[in-house]
Amino acid sequence: MTQLEAAKLGIFTSEMKQVAEIEQIDVQKILDGVASGRIVIPANINHKSLVPCGIGRILKTKINANIGNSTLSSCPGEEYRKMEIAIKYGADTVMDLSTGENIGLIRKNLLARCSVPLGTVPIYEVVARYGGSDFSREKILEVIAEQAEQGVDYMTIHAGLLRKHVPLALKRKLGIVSRGGALLAAWMSEKNQENPFYECFDEILEICRKYDVTLSLGDGLRPGCLADASDEAQFAELDTLGELVKRCRAAGVQSMVEGPGHVPLDQIRENMEREQKICDDAPFYILGPIVIDCAPGYDHLVGSMGGMMGAYYGASMLCYVTPKEHLGLPELDDVRRGVVAFKIAAHAADVALHKNSARNRDDAISEARAIFDWERQFELALDGDEARKLRSEAVKSSGQTSLHGTEYCTMCGPDFCSVRLSGKLKKIIN
Repeated sequence: MTQLEAAKLGIFTSEMKQVAEIEQIDVQKILDGVASGRIVIPANINHKSLVPCGIGRILKTKINANIGNSTLSSCPGEEYRKMEIAIKYGADTVMDLSTGENIGLIRKNLLARCSVPLGTVPIYEVVARYGGSDFSREKILEVIAEQAEQGVDYMTIHAGLLRKHVPLALKRKLGIVSRGGALLAAWMSEKNQENPFYECFDEILEICRKYDVTLSLGDGLRPGCLADASDEAQFAELDTLGELVKRCRAAGVQSMVEGPGHVPLDQIRENMEREQKICDDAPFYILGPIVIDCAPGYDHLVGSMGGMMGAYYGASMLCYVTPKEHLGLPELDDVRRGVVAFKIAAHAADVALHKNSARNRDDAISEARAIFDWERQFELALDGDEARKLRSEAVKSSGQTSLHGTEYCTMCGPDFCSVRLSGKLKKIIN
């Protein structure tokens, strides 16, 4: 029985109870959200090391970190280290997007030690095994079944990109930028056939129901530049995704919807609200959005700006972007920087939306700042390691000997420190 099926029967699963405890929300709200499809709990029955995570608009905004090798670089050990870094700095889920060698081995090693939901994009393994010209029903279902049995919690399936959508996408400045979308569009055009993932969607649902795999309905036509945002191709695919959400729910399979992409700030609200309407408020999982195209090397910051606005207007999960976006395969520090940037974005949106207990951490670090409790500040910081490092550098450059002993920082010093002066005034007045 899937989480969705249990919720529809009014059964509180252990995963629902854990999510309610983590979110500090009444478990009935979690059950109601799962039953309606507006909350998903990706929890494959074979993922034994998993700590359940709820994804939905009423919950705290989650972030995902993409890892995985390419045909040109990385190895299983490196991807495991990336996963460790991602989880350490706050990733709520991790996706293995490996396209090179040892895909099965990498996934097996990750799942054995991954405490958060792990996602994949099965078309990558289909292509890695059989090439981009063989998308037979049998091979697609074989790969999906193997990944599901192995313990994958959610899968991106590009079933919403139909053959009739391809000409719309080719009018764009950048065409199709999704790897899965581009592979399928090329195959459909060459074979003169419909999307095979759409054609065998019922069989995919059967596999997912057996293992309680959540489907992440992929946006193969997400815009890859501002000029292509919110166009006919993107919204045509979204309409199909809305239909697929209904089919997932009818089959007892949890689902969320993936979204753009490169989108100007002024179009983000429209995109979020459109998905909520068309997809009946299925959790929206968005990449960025990246809000300007001219900042390579800083796309983790550009994307986090869009992600913050997307979360504020209703996205449930943000897919991080690293400084290497558009430039190369992320390395360990790129993963850290991407996770932290998007953790900031998600947290800022949650605070502005007054989500349950979201501001507690901010209030606690403010109290620590007021009494110059440096160690407590490091503990509460979203990236305490970076905060400690910067404080250490500042202390060393000023000739001080302790990270913790002073009631001021090196920007103001003792005579100009407003926090120190405020503390003295409070003592005088009180």
